[in-house]
Formats: sequence, C-alpha cells, structure tokens
Amino acid sequence: MKPAERFDLGGKVALVTGGSRGLGRSMVLAFADAGADVVIASRKLESCEAVADEVTSKTGRRALAVRCNVAHWEELQGLVDTAYGHFEHVDVLVNNAGMSLPYAELEDVTEEMWDRVVDLNMKGVFRLSVLVGRRMLRGSGGSVINVSSTGSIRPTPWILPYAAAKAGVNSLTVGLAHAFGPSVRVNCIMAGPFFTDVTRSWDIPAFEERARVAFALGRGGQPEEVVGAALYFASEASSFTTGAVLRVDGGIP
Repeated sequence: MKPAERFDLGGKVALVTGGSRGLGRSMVLAFADAGADVVIASRKLESCEAVADEVTSKTGRRALAVRCNVAHWEELQGLVDTAYGHFEHVDVLVNNAGMSLPYAELEDVTEEMWDRVVDLNMKGVFRLSVLVGRRMLRGSGGSVINVSSTGSIRPTPWILPYAAAKAGVNSLTVGLAHAFGPSVRVNCIMAGPFFTDVTRSWDIPAFEERARVAFALGRGGQPEEVVGAALYFASEASSFTTGAVLRVDGGIP
C-alpha cells in the first residue's frame, strides 16, 4: 500500500457526534472527501441536515443526519441502531460533542451544571464507545476517536467541570484501547484552542496577544487544522497506534 492510500476511507462509515459545526463539521467533510459515508449527530436536526446536504453536494458520499443528545444515556442506543440500520456498519466513531458552562466563582457551580458538563463530555463518550465498540468487535473492527482538550492537563479555575470531564476522556481512551483491542483502536485528539463558534464569547484581541507570546505557533487553530490528526486515527495510517493521546494545540505552554 502506498503512503497516500493508507489514508483512504473508501467503503467506510464514520459517525461523528457534534458533527454539525466546528471541529466536528470539519472532520465530517474530511472523512467524506476521503471516501467515507457519514453519520452526523447533534441535538439540532436541522443543522445536521444542512451538513449532510453539503456532504452530498460536495463529495457525492451518503450522509445521514440524526438528532441525539449525547448527554442522555437512553438516546444513545437509538443513535447506534439508526446508524447501523441505515449503513449496516460503523467503522469510525468520533466522540466530538462537548461543552463548557461559564461561571464567575467556583461556588456558582451547581450540581445541575456539573452534571450537564460531565454527562456530555464524559458519560456519553463512555456509553457510546461501548455500544459501538462492541459491535465493531463483532464485525471487522474499527477506530474510535475521542476529542479531549488541553484543559484536561492545563486546568484553570474557570473550566474545572469541563477539565475534569476531559481528563476522564484521556483515561477512558487508554482503558478502552485495552478493552477493545486488537481489532478496534481507540485514540484521542487533545485539542487546544480552535477558532470555532464557541470562541465568540472570548476576548479575541487579548487571546491573540497572549498566543503570539506564549504559543509555539503564535496563534489559535482553524477547524480544518484538526483534519490531519482525525484522518490519521480514522484510517490505516494509524494501524499500529492505539491508546494514544495526541496534542493538537499549536504548542501551548
């Protein structure tokens, strides 16, 4: 196999949570460009359908939009059944859906806030990985890609529920790699700051000034810059890589 051929996803099916925007949308489009059919899942069906239409018009690949709140344990079986019912197999699962809720002081973090953040960022990742990973084991194997955050290893007081959940994702990645090996690989993209719709609430000039000084690349990332890592983990290019947590962060300190 030639080096470029190892990144080919022809005949594969990729399921991406949080696939309607940001990093998820970029990964969906990249997988389709590489030959995969895609399942786009998020809480807003209309947004998923818009990306599905974009996939079909730009690449000619098949795309299925599914409404699902990954934080809700009971909805995940339906997502998996729908994906397998439509495509018969899933070869790549990307656990990308995530969020962080703002708060002014640690005392302002309520139990409801904690549960919402942890349920989406970690509980859902575990449950969906188990549901899909077990079916991959019964089939021809596959790849699970988790999306973590550099906040998991550089936590600040203002993202502690999110940082704790993402640290859990790092741990799940290693444990699930051993649980599902050798035919299913489980890896993690530890994402740094990317300019997505989430960053609209940031003080962008202040961030850019800090990035120029502190980051090795001197800037934040663009969503399409996650694509290389995602294609690596999704494809045969990473056939001897599992349990890995790869920082894609522009060289943050």
